[in-house]
This record gives sequence, C-alpha cells and structure tokens, in this order.
Amino acid sequence: MSDEAQPVSTTPSGGFARQVLFGLHILLTLIAGTIYWDLLNRVGFTATSFLMLVLFVILFAHVAFGFVQPLVGLFMVLRRDDPHRITRTIDLDRDPATIKLTSRTALIFPIYNEDPERFFAGVETVYKHLKELGQIEHYDVFVLSDSTDADNWIAEEIAWNETALRLGAHGKLFYRRRRNNINQKSGNVADFCRRWAGNYDYMLCFDADSLMSATCIVRMTEMMERNEQVGILQTMPGLFNGKTLLARLQQFTNRVHGLLSGAGLNAWQQDYGNYWGHNAIIRLKPFLKYCTLPELPGVEPLGGRVLSHDFVEAVLMHKAGFEVWLGYDMEGSYEEMPPTLIDMAKRDRRWCQGNLQHAWLVLFGRIPHRSRIHMINGILGYIASPLWLLFLGLATLGTYRWVGSELTLVPRASLFSWMPESLSDQGLILLGMTGLMIFGPKAMTLIWLAAKPRQAKRFGGWFRAAGSVAIEVFFFTLIAPSMMLFHSGFVLTILLGQKVKWSTQVRDSADGTPWREAIAAQGGHVVVGILWGILTWTISPILFWWMSPVLLGWLLAVPLSVYTSRETAGRWFRKRGLLLSPEETDPPHEIRDLLTRCEEDAPLPASMERFEDIGLLGVVLDPYINALHGLLMREKSQPDPCARKALQALEHKLLQEGAEALTNNEKMRLLLDYESTLRLHKLVWSRPNHELSPWWQEASRSYTYRMLFHQRTE
Repeated sequence: MSDEAQPVSTTPSGGFARQVLFGLHILLTLIAGTIYWDLLNRVGFTATSFLMLVLFVILFAHVAFGFVQPLVGLFMVLRRDDPHRITRTIDLDRDPATIKLTSRTALIFPIYNEDPERFFAGVETVYKHLKELGQIEHYDVFVLSDSTDADNWIAEEIAWNETALRLGAHGKLFYRRRRNNINQKSGNVADFCRRWAGNYDYMLCFDADSLMSATCIVRMTEMMERNEQVGILQTMPGLFNGKTLLARLQQFTNRVHGLLSGAGLNAWQQDYGNYWGHNAIIRLKPFLKYCTLPELPGVEPLGGRVLSHDFVEAVLMHKAGFEVWLGYDMEGSYEEMPPTLIDMAKRDRRWCQGNLQHAWLVLFGRIPHRSRIHMINGILGYIASPLWLLFLGLATLGTYRWVGSELTLVPRASLFSWMPESLSDQGLILLGMTGLMIFGPKAMTLIWLAAKPRQAKRFGGWFRAAGSVAIEVFFFTLIAPSMMLFHSGFVLTILLGQKVKWSTQVRDSADGTPWREAIAAQGGHVVVGILWGILTWTISPILFWWMSPVLLGWLLAVPLSVYTSRETAGRWFRKRGLLLSPEETDPPHEIRDLLTRCEEDAPLPASMERFEDIGLLGVVLDPYINALHGLLMREKSQPDPCARKALQALEHKLLQEGAEALTNNEKMRLLLDYESTLRLHKLVWSRPNHELSPWWQEASRSYTYRMLFHQRTE
C-alpha cells in the first residue's frame, strides 16, 4: 500500500480510542479491587486490610495500564492503517533524496567523558550518510562537550579535527567545550540555544550512544515543515549492539514489544506526547520562548533544578499550544543500553530522582491531563517497588498474626452472588488477573508476529521469537526482585536527601561484572532472600511457595548479575538464533558502517601502555595538537597574579615530576590556560634531553614511537 501523505486524525476517532483504553483500564482495576476487597472483608477487615487494599488497587492499576496500552496497540497495528500516527502526513514511499527541504537544522551531540572514538564514529556515520543522500546542505553538526577528564577533552579535540578533515566538514561540523558545565546536559543544550539557535529552524538532539539514519532525519525534518503546529517530534529508539546477555535481553524486549507499546501509547496521548531527551527534533522558536526550565521549590534532590528536563520541556511546549508527537513507526532511530545489571541500576538512580521531582508538577502544576498521566506513570515506575515491598511485608505480617492466633478460619458470606464461595478460588482469580496483566502483553506480541510473518522473520522466525520471549520472561522474572530492592533503596535515599552525582554511563563491559563488585552491590539482596525465606517457611510453607519467585530472584541475585553481564553468554544465545533483533538479522547500512568504523581503530603500541596522560602529553609534546588546542579555546582569559603564580607552580611540578604527579583537576587548570600550554610546549622542546626529568625523557621517546606507529598503521 502506498503511504501517501494524509492528514493525521486526533478527533473524534482518536477520542474513542482513548476512551476505550482508559475505560478498560478503570474496569479491570475496579473488578480486581472489588474481588480483593470482598476477599479481605470475608476474613475480617482491619486497618492492615485497608492499607493492603489501597496498595493493591494502586499496584494493580499500574500493571493494568501496562496491559491495556499494548492491547490497544495490537488493534492499531493489525488494522489496515492507524489514522492517529504523525507519519501519515508524509509519503513514506518517497525517495528521501528527492525531498525538497527549505529549513536549516542543527544536529547536536552532547558528550560527557565518553569514549571519543566510539562517539565520533557515530557523528561521522550520520554526517557521511546525509552527505551521500545529498541533503547535508540543510544540516550543521555540533559536538557539545561537557567533559571534565583532561585526557578525554584533548582526545575529543583530536577526534573532531580528524573527523572533519576526513569528511571535508570544517564549517559544517563544529566542536565546543564549556568551561563550566552548569546544569549538566540541560545546561549544555541551553548554552547552545543561547549562542547558535537563532541560525536554525530545528534542533535534532542525539545522545552520546544514539544513532539515526539519514532517511529518518530527513523525513523527520519534512514532517516538521509540513506540520507547523508540531513543536517536538519524538522517535522510538531501537536498542542495538547488545553484546552481554543482559544487553541482548533488553535489546530483544525493546524491539519485539516496542511497536505494540508505541502504537498504544500514541493512541491515547496523540498530540500530547512526551519528549525523552534525544532522538527527537525540536522547533526552536517556541522552544526558546516557552521552554525555559523552572526552579522547583526547596533544595535537591526533590527541589531545585529539574533533573529530568525532557518531560518538563514537553509539558511547557503543550502549554504554549504546540503539539508533541511520537513517531512510533519510524525506522532508523537507535541507541545503546547499559551492559550489566549494576550499570542499569546506576542509570535508574538518576532517572528515579528526576521522575520523583515531577511530583511537584503532578500535585501543583497547571498542566494538561495527558501530561499529568505521563508524569504519574514515570513516578509509579519507581515508587511501585517500595509499594510492592510494603505489600509483601504486610502479607507476611498478616499471615503471621493469623497463624499465631491458632483460630480456625470461618469466612463470611460474599457480598456478591457472582463471587466463588471458596477463598482459594477467589485468590486464584486475583492471581490469574495479575498474571494476565503482567504476561498478557507477551502473548499479544506473539499474536502480532503470527499475523505478520514478515515481521516474525526479522526476529529469526515465529518459533525462535516465541522461544526468545520465554527466555526473556524467565530472566526478567528473576531480575525483577533485585530491581525492586534497588528502586526501593533509591526512593528511600532520595526522600532522605541524598542527591545523585553526574557520572558517565558505562556502555561496554567486555569482562563483565566481577564477583566482588556483584557481592558488594547485591549481597544484601541475597541476605534479604535468605532471611525472608526462613521467616515465611517458619510462618507457613504455603506463604513460602507463594513468594518463591521473589525469594528465588533475591537468592540468585549475585550469580545472575555476574552471568548476565558476560558477553560469552550473549554470544551463546545469538549462535542459537535466540534473542535476535532486526538490526542483527538484516543490519541497516548505518549500523554496519558504524560498527566497521569502531573496529578500525588501531591499538596503541606496548611502550605507551604505561602512560595514561596521552591528552596532556599531546598538548605539551605535539606542536600540531598544541596549536589545535589553542585554536579551540574560545576564552583566552588572563588570570590574576595569584592564579598565575599557582599555574607556574603546577608547570614546575609537571616538568619535574611528570604528569602522573598531577591530579585531574590540576591538569585541567593547565589545559584551560592558553599561556601555560604554549610555555610548557616551548620548555620541553627547548631544553636539552639530559635536563629533562626521567619521566619526560621516556615520555618523549614513547610519544615519538607512537607517532611513527600510527603513521605505519594509516
């Protein structure tokens, strides 16, 4: 079917889809809540029963929403066409090279202490493919650095220059590093907007590990030109390049279930979509005018500056009268993922604080209802864990009290004639409904794949996809109890006033998680599992078996964390055609290109392995790098006499003792001073070799060998 441009529908059929979704959600929650209330009433309603009922309704409503959303999404993708998708406004069959764009777009790539080689491989891939498509004239690329590591900073400058030279992109590919990384990523983007946004119509935001095809970028730009009321267009990034078992599990889950979830999400949010911070294009004029982030009441972690700025920026765009859409069916948008369970937990700690801050806007903000639902879902994604933990604790306490009373249970008659007489049957109905809410979306995916054989082929065929879904369910059922404890701890520490630190996300873990690290991070989970298991078995073996999936996840927390962090485990499943994703069965050109570039990096010679200060060495020893660094320093300020004296002391220390004697902050102070870098370069090369310290003599020889080595490998 030709996908010619058509108007997108938001009403009235869009309202009907939304009413069906929320109506079904409320109905399921009411049915489950009524059954549980009746069950509690039949055994004697107490204050503890009331608290358990409240917790059950909140938690069931949360999982029920995760059921009805992909259910509506399944209906949308199985019908002939979804009238509520933003991609209807363009012709998806048109050759993107023939699209006539009239706007200018800035592609921004924020970076913070990331691997420069992998990062610039992504930048080069995007630029090269836009150039090959014949559309590069409409785009400029900005690398926005907030890096605080001295060697990373210099490596970024070198990688930027080499990339620009290879592409012939000077004047199109720009590099900027801020002296003060105020407000982290949101401040980095805001600094770009203040300086350069006036030259562009749109801004397309990338993450350090994200990638987008040239076709996707051009079509997003075309949609923005055709839909002047759209302020933000967000894609659904597909996870790729997963190597460890955990990464492959996340990657498969994201790709196989993502379309149904995205279609269902789009069905109820439509033009009140959300912004996820990257792989999205933004209309700059309303963004600059209306999306200045507010300061929250109080201090961090719950007050002060907004951490999860993307959600709030989407809300501000809505309030200004602009639409935010999710292009859930757009191909060519990708990102990578944390390779280990501990790295995933570290990322969730940052997200948890940002999402909990949104409680201010949910409770007191004058925001659209659909925006409020987005934020409530985000908050529940984290506070559901301590609520589940509390519910399990109350269930254990209630069973202990009942067993200790040694009374014979004589249930009251049900308040409803349609209820089963047996309490066990009533409990099984609740268990079945909860299981359906949690595992039902997996069955929906298999139904979709059965109805769309071409889609099933992208995951290795229907039977392999079904086996992979079973593997995914098995592992994430065991992982979930550990994540519940992680998230509960995050919520508690945030409420106690502990704020998150800005750190670089680990994106590669070839050696996996060491046993010592896993024990340090999750040994407490094992202790909780042992103690709770003993307690429940002592109280009632029935309670023990009822809680056994949770207890097993806690008991296996450490070995599971170690095993899923191994690339060997990931390769084992891949060789057997399991946990496959479309990017593996039929890799897109941009992904093949990126991975090829990453594999082409030449290793350093053995003589240089002991020198960790390659960046500082380059600025001091290499005249080309020294000149490049000086040119890229936008602010060549003159320090006061006291600061100059301190810098001269650092210069002397560096020359006498070598770079190893300096802290990272001291290296940064020298690199930030233009005169110091010039003077150090002159001093090292003008002194006779015998007057240099032994460290500098060896560094000079090794650095010269490194330059010759790279010349031979090029």
